[in-house]
Amino acid sequence: MENYASVNLGLVAVSRDCFPAQLSEKRRRAVKIAFGKELYECPIVVENEQDMRLALEDLKTNDVNAMVVFLGNFGPESAETLLAKYFDGPVMFVAAAEGDGDLYDGRGDAFCGMLNCSYNLSLRNIQAYIPEYPVGSAREVAAMIEQFIPLCRAVLSLRSLKIISFGPRPQDFLACNAPIQGLFDLGLEIEENSELDLLVSYNKHADDPRIPALVAQMSEEIGSSPYQGILTRLAQYELTLLDWAEQHKGDRSYVAFANKCWPAFQTEFKFVPCYVNSRLTARGIPVSCEVDIYGALSEYLGICITEKPVTLLDINNTVPAQVFEQYIRTKKSYRNDDLFMGFHCGNTACSLLKNPHMGYQLIMKRGLEPDLEQPDITRGTMEGDLLAGPVTVYRLQSNARGQLKAYIAEGEVLDVPTNSFGSIGIIAIDEMARFYRYVLIKKAYPHHAAIAFMHAGKALFDLFSYLGIEDISFNQKDGHLYPGENPFKHSHL
Repeated sequence: MENYASVNLGLVAVSRDCFPAQLSEKRRRAVKIAFGKELYECPIVVENEQDMRLALEDLKTNDVNAMVVFLGNFGPESAETLLAKYFDGPVMFVAAAEGDGDLYDGRGDAFCGMLNCSYNLSLRNIQAYIPEYPVGSAREVAAMIEQFIPLCRAVLSLRSLKIISFGPRPQDFLACNAPIQGLFDLGLEIEENSELDLLVSYNKHADDPRIPALVAQMSEEIGSSPYQGILTRLAQYELTLLDWAEQHKGDRSYVAFANKCWPAFQTEFKFVPCYVNSRLTARGIPVSCEVDIYGALSEYLGICITEKPVTLLDINNTVPAQVFEQYIRTKKSYRNDDLFMGFHCGNTACSLLKNPHMGYQLIMKRGLEPDLEQPDITRGTMEGDLLAGPVTVYRLQSNARGQLKAYIAEGEVLDVPTNSFGSIGIIAIDEMARFYRYVLIKKAYPHHAAIAFMHAGKALFDLFSYLGIEDISFNQKDGHLYPGENPFKHSHL
């Protein structure tokens, strides 16, 4: 995966001039050793604003794009916060715990200094990341730095991201309404195109000499399939999207797509694009369905955080009672209303599916080619049950007024056969019924959810907070009421 930024971290120690600078320097060196990975150690201990400027020049010379400001002692309030103000990249503030037993000449008081640091950041309206408990030993600070890296990767990547869309949205898909003001607020660019533009470009790729090699690659990936005859069209489409991205990203380095995929798509392109969407997303270039711009953005953030493929699924249907009774009730502690089936036509990467295989879009076939015994233009899905394991269900969304909001819920995909079609799986989330009612419904979220195939809630919450998202929802535990949840709902009247 290569469609996101590389992080080059720099560590800068700061020192208040009435404390020994050597204490900060010694503690900085210990953090560098404890981290044990690539981490640029700025040799300048910042005590004043002149030092701050020298440190910034040193970081720039060494191509540092993310900074850790380390309070080895109390720290200089102005100089340390101005470091963050003038540094062009994500910044974290951490502080040293007292750990060497010397509380006379060796006491640093960084525990106190962090309070004044945070106060000064607020006064100057400077955005910075401060960990949950930002004071620790060298080993603990090194662990905080490790957790900072995914946030840095996402923030840096957003600055160079362009979302390319081909629309308009299908009729009755107001749920994918996407006011673009929020994208610009986050520093993204957006290029909106007609699907006719895409069709013209696709037709120009009809005799592309790269198609046979790509067909061979696809054949190797999916194995034997009754639908392999569609691969030439799908290869032509994949090359169309990749060339469009390269030719249209402009001064941006990274791209994501939000593409229309029905109903006219099948009759004009003669296939369903799901398999190509899955392949590109596996490469770190998300392609969301149904022109879901914020779905594409959510997927992209998950890729930056996890460095693994993600997918976009409908929060689709309930689990039949007989399936719950047969496979789940006696094996797991979930209630049936903790479960739902996540589904999409076939957009999920092969690596995330059990028995991945190419198929056709059953729902579309009913409407577009009902009289054909074998499907033709509805071929092209990538189907299979989702692999069992931990997942994070999340979404960053703009409301109709351009205000950004987000939700996060950790859960798991159950190892239960779905006996259905598409990319699909049974997902369990504690107290899903209440989350569904008081977050997804009450806060007017669309049916599309991004799915990361690991527990990434902490990193996503930190990222959304860093981006200034004030409304971040999550699934409340039993006994903890959502705002507006009726505390008397179990009463008879």
